Amino acid sequence: MDAVAGGGGMRGGGGGGPMRGNRISSGDPDAQRAMNAAAPKIPDLLGRIAGLFRPHRTAIIGTVVLVLLGAALSVIPPLLTQRAFDLGLFPRSGHPDLPVLGWLVASMVALWIASAGLGVWQTYLTATVGNRVMGAMRTQLFGHLQRMELAFFTRTKTGVIQSRLQNDVGGVASVLNNTISSVLGNTVTVIAAVVAMVLLSWQMTIVAVVLLPLLVIAQRRVGRVRARIAAETQESLSDMTAITQEALSVSGILLAKSFNRQGAEIDRYEAENRNQIRLQVRQQMSGQWFFAIVQIFLSVIPAIIYLVAAWLIVGGVPVTAGTIVAFTTVQSRLLFPTVGLLRVVLDLQTSGALFARIFEYLDLRPAITDPADPVPVDESRIGALAFEDVTFVYPDGDPDEPTLRGLSFDLEPGRFAAFVGPSGAGKTTISYLVPRLYDATTGTVRFAGTDVRAIAQDDLVRHVGVVSQETYLFHATIADNLRYAKPDATDDELRAAARAANIDATIQSFPDGYATVVGERGYRLSGGEKQRIAIARVLLKDPPVLVLDEATSALDSISERVVQDALDAAARGRTTIAIAHRLSTVRDADVIFVVDHGRIVERGDHEELLALGGVYAALHRQQNEPVVAAAQGVEA
Repeated sequence: MDAVAGGGGMRGGGGGGPMRGNRISSGDPDAQRAMNAAAPKIPDLLGRIAGLFRPHRTAIIGTVVLVLLGAALSVIPPLLTQRAFDLGLFPRSGHPDLPVLGWLVASMVALWIASAGLGVWQTYLTATVGNRVMGAMRTQLFGHLQRMELAFFTRTKTGVIQSRLQNDVGGVASVLNNTISSVLGNTVTVIAAVVAMVLLSWQMTIVAVVLLPLLVIAQRRVGRVRARIAAETQESLSDMTAITQEALSVSGILLAKSFNRQGAEIDRYEAENRNQIRLQVRQQMSGQWFFAIVQIFLSVIPAIIYLVAAWLIVGGVPVTAGTIVAFTTVQSRLLFPTVGLLRVVLDLQTSGALFARIFEYLDLRPAITDPADPVPVDESRIGALAFEDVTFVYPDGDPDEPTLRGLSFDLEPGRFAAFVGPSGAGKTTISYLVPRLYDATTGTVRFAGTDVRAIAQDDLVRHVGVVSQETYLFHATIADNLRYAKPDATDDELRAAARAANIDATIQSFPDGYATVVGERGYRLSGGEKQRIAIARVLLKDPPVLVLDEATSALDSISERVVQDALDAAARGRTTIAIAHRLSTVRDADVIFVVDHGRIVERGDHEELLALGGVYAALHRQQNEPVVAAAQGVEA
């Protein structure tokens, strides 16, 4: 296609330099990775994360209530334990009081059962909220990417986009599922436990919590390290996804096998996989010493408490055995919520990098947007097209080397116009501007007499059909691929469109007919069959304007003839723009525009342009001399 040729082509996919994630790149790869992995700075990140949960207020309030009840119930059993020791096992009478002990034990069992039930209910609510938030985020991101302009996709690898959509959103799943219950539940449990400890003995409480502020400070430092590693890990996952998408697609496999490069692809994947393993280990190990120290500190507290209790008793402070047992029980229960709270806060810091990457994509603003007050298409002039002094430079391209330079033409409805010229002259760019896949840098593109920038995109695209050189078919049935243009099309409509495209008989010859699965990108079909299905798909859409971009250039002469007949039938009664390399396919056009270096240098019909003896005549000679020579050789 013109778009990937030199000169006036797409110039690096719309960017002026090496694209992020390209297989061929320059510069220091480690420096590039560090630059890519740096988490973007998102204003009010925590506020935006909290905003994700607003639609689920009712479930969140229910979770909060359950967490508070569960936390309150978790503190009561240790206090009952104190009563069980002091009143049931070792009362002042010296003999165990079995009735009292029985009631206390029964109360503890009932509380544990109630607490477990609340925990199950709480888990259901948090899982529901978390997964719905994650699903909504994934759908929002997918929908936003659908609205991005074509230039975004030409400069960004599909695998990288897929990684943001799957790996980054999936990477915050545990945070979305557990944050509310973990933060609130552990916080309430810690507070309740500290209150219970103070009630039991304020002196021992001071010893038990004196070092907690230092742990919080250390946790923040560990969190920053883990956030940086998490960003690098996701960047590596993006690269792995991109490699997989490239190398394991049908096109990638064909390329690797054709050049015997399977080993190189395996090495490329293995190298990135080793990097991913290294980063995963670093992420898992970061903070492990911190948590080990936290666990050691909280685990040795009971032993220290025994010493403090002895010191208090020696000092004349009354401390009963039940108090010591209850205090150490509460303090041991403090271990898990404290570590859990520190882990959740650490996970929040780590996932902040992933949320930032997600919001970075959500904050992208499409370059092509609808006007605030769109103008409806004038049905009385439907099919009229005009370019008025259009100059176009691809995004990040060189303004001094525009792809189109002051290009102007005017087409009445129903006219067949062809654009021909040397490779890289800018022909395909014209086909991009008609359906507004790009906006003209200067000048105006008019559809039905209205500037395309004043028309809603849906309204404009509804009236334009495109058949490109690179036909894309989904891994689905032929019928499903055809109905992409018209989801409610009947079987009769499908067959009518296929007959018009000269493909119905071929489809009927397949064992499964229209239920035939075409394979990824339609690789189970020949090039001519794919192109005719693409033509049938456009005919099913029935647009008044048809854009044909090198639709037969990749076909052999027999397939080209069949497809060209289908194209001629499709063009009847429609305004047609044909981007062509082979002049034989457009010699019957109403008007032929010869494009060179982004300008229209000649215009007229086939005979008029041959008579001029200019660029068109030269192209005609170049394409026909080999045919004439071959014919003379056969005669000899």
